[in-house]
Amino acid sequence: MRAGLSGRNSVHESRRDSSPAGSLSSVPEVALDHLDALWFQVTGTVCNLRCTHCFISCAPDNHTLEFLDLDTVLELLDESVRLGVKEYYVTGGEPFMHSQLPEMLEAMLALGPVTVLTNAILLRDRVLERLARAERQSRYSLEVRVSIDGPDADTNDPIRGEGTFQAAMNGVHALLDHGFLPIITATRVWSPEGDETTRQAFEAALRDIGYDKPRIKILPSLRIGREAARAGGYGDDDRVTDEMMEGYDVTQLLCSGARVVTNRGVHVCPILVDREDSIVSETLEEAATSFPLSHQACYTCWLYGAICSNYAGIGEGSA
Repeated sequence: MRAGLSGRNSVHESRRDSSPAGSLSSVPEVALDHLDALWFQVTGTVCNLRCTHCFISCAPDNHTLEFLDLDTVLELLDESVRLGVKEYYVTGGEPFMHSQLPEMLEAMLALGPVTVLTNAILLRDRVLERLARAERQSRYSLEVRVSIDGPDADTNDPIRGEGTFQAAMNGVHALLDHGFLPIITATRVWSPEGDETTRQAFEAALRDIGYDKPRIKILPSLRIGREAARAGGYGDDDRVTDEMMEGYDVTQLLCSGARVVTNRGVHVCPILVDREDSIVSETLEEAATSFPLSHQACYTCWLYGAICSNYAGIGEGSA
């Protein structure tokens, strides 16, 4: 077994036993058509923040999933090339808590486009200088996605913690200074009717710090983890059925073209990594298996598409 990965045996049995419906006979499955994108949960569930809407309940003291070591990441990158992976995503927890993150991102940039998801609070000039240099020397792009859940402190800070709005905006400013054009991702913690007003307020706040054409991505909330306690969980009927998949373009779902690696193994997607039955294999080569859309979070993905990627969600665009 690979260092840094403690995979699980009997994946199918575990998946069946934990299915909310008790049986997978009527639950649609999505096959991994091709491993196009590979995600790395480099800091597991360890984060510098304790956001009230976090769907995997990340926190400074949440060690459900632990850090990935550099050797494991490099070994998996070699394997990913043989499997034809086209792009890489890095997430956590908070990736910038990992002391070896620059080395990891540099190795990925040698192979394909990279996106790192961050709250932008722990960014340091020397690290950003190194990453900017690595991107300039690469034929591929390094995208930085910054999570801010409101266009002002009054909206954001009750979710992410006191002072986090200003700290994140300082991080955005630092990214701009180093030549990055971050994608600002905001989970909808307001009523749906407020989407456009919120977007406009975000644009104004970002222009105030020098981001002239801000890139903004609004995401739906995932009613699991802490979000279920904050805003309520899913309803009994919020599930994907066979009928709902008739004529549906499965390429809209992340699980049809991606997998995520944690220290426990290879999982079906980043949303379910803290669920035991999300582990599909110990190795990437064995990860090309179908997965039942039995979790209620799958319903949100069915509604909005691959919300975790850079390209889908409730609303995207730039001013």
